[in-house]
Amino acid sequence: MRFPILTVLTILAAITSCSPTPGEPAAGAVGEPPPPASASKTVGASLLTQGHQFYRDLVAAMETEAKKQGYSLRIQYAEFQSPKQINQIETFVQQGVDALIVAPCDSAGIAPTINDAASKGIPVFTADIAAHNANVTSHIASDNVLGGKLIGEYLAKLLNGKGNVAIIDNAEVASVQERVAGFEEAIKGYPEIKIVQKAPGYGRRDKAMRAAQDVIQAQSDLNAIFGINDDSALGALAALESAGMQDKVIIVGYDGTPEARDVIRSGRALKADTVQHPEEIGRITIQTIADHFAGKPVPKIVPVRVDIIDKASLDAEQK
Repeated sequence: MRFPILTVLTILAAITSCSPTPGEPAAGAVGEPPPPASASKTVGASLLTQGHQFYRDLVAAMETEAKKQGYSLRIQYAEFQSPKQINQIETFVQQGVDALIVAPCDSAGIAPTINDAASKGIPVFTADIAAHNANVTSHIASDNVLGGKLIGEYLAKLLNGKGNVAIIDNAEVASVQERVAGFEEAIKGYPEIKIVQKAPGYGRRDKAMRAAQDVIQAQSDLNAIFGINDDSALGALAALESAGMQDKVIIVGYDGTPEARDVIRSGRALKADTVQHPEEIGRITIQTIADHFAGKPVPKIVPVRVDIIDKASLDAEQK
C-alpha cells in the first residue's frame, strides 16, 4: 500500500520533533532524575505577643525578608501563655514546617518542646528571647546585657550616684534576666544607689501599673524605677502620676517604642530608654535561616545593636 508523499513527510516530521537531541534523555526515560523541588520553605513562628509594638515591628520585618527569600511564613502569638505556645509549636511540627522561630514565654519551660522539634530534624531559631538548655540552631536578639548596663549607667548619673531604685520585672523571660543583670552590674559601681525592690509586672502595662502602685506604697523614699520594657515603664508612669509622685520619682525604660519616645520628648517622669531595633532582629532572623538552608554555618548567638535615647537625643533627631 502506498502513502501519499505529503503524508509520509508529515509522519517523519512528527517523529523527528519528538526525538531527544543528542545527549538529552528522552522524557519519561528510565532513570531520569525528577524535576528539581521548589526552593520554597515554610517557616513557623510562635511569638510572645502581638500586643507590643516591638513584636509588630519585628514581624513586619520578618514578613518582608521572608517574601524576598520566597518563604511561606506562618505566625502565631502565644500572648504570654506557655501552654498555648507549646501547642503552637507542636502543631507546626505536625505540619512539617522546615524551620521554627520561637520567642519563648518561659525560657526554661519551653526547652523540652524545642528539643523535641529539633530531634525531628526541624531547626529552631529563637528571636528576642532565648531558651535555656534547648537545642537551638541560632539565637538572634538585642545585646540585652549591654542594654541593661547602658540604662543603669544613665540612671546612676541622673541620680548623681545615690538613691533608691525599684525594678518592675518579668523574671521568667531570658531577655529580661539579661537586662536586669546588666542593669545591676552597672548599679554595683555606685555604692550609694540601692535596689530596694523587684516587683513582677510581667511585661504588661496593667500589671506593671499595679506592681508600681505596690512599690510606691512600700517604699516611701523611692527615687527611681527601671521598667524592663516600655509597657512596664509606662505602667509605672501611670502609677506615679495617679499618686501625684511624678516629680519625685524618675523612670527609665527599655524598647524605644513610638509612645515612649513621645513621653520622653514631653519631659514627663520617663527620662530615657534603651532602644532596641526589632526590624533588624526580624530581618536578621530570616537571613540567618536562609544561610542555614544554604548550608552555611551560622553563629549560635547573633547580637543586635542597642542605643540610648533621651529628650536631648530625640529633640536633636527632629532638627
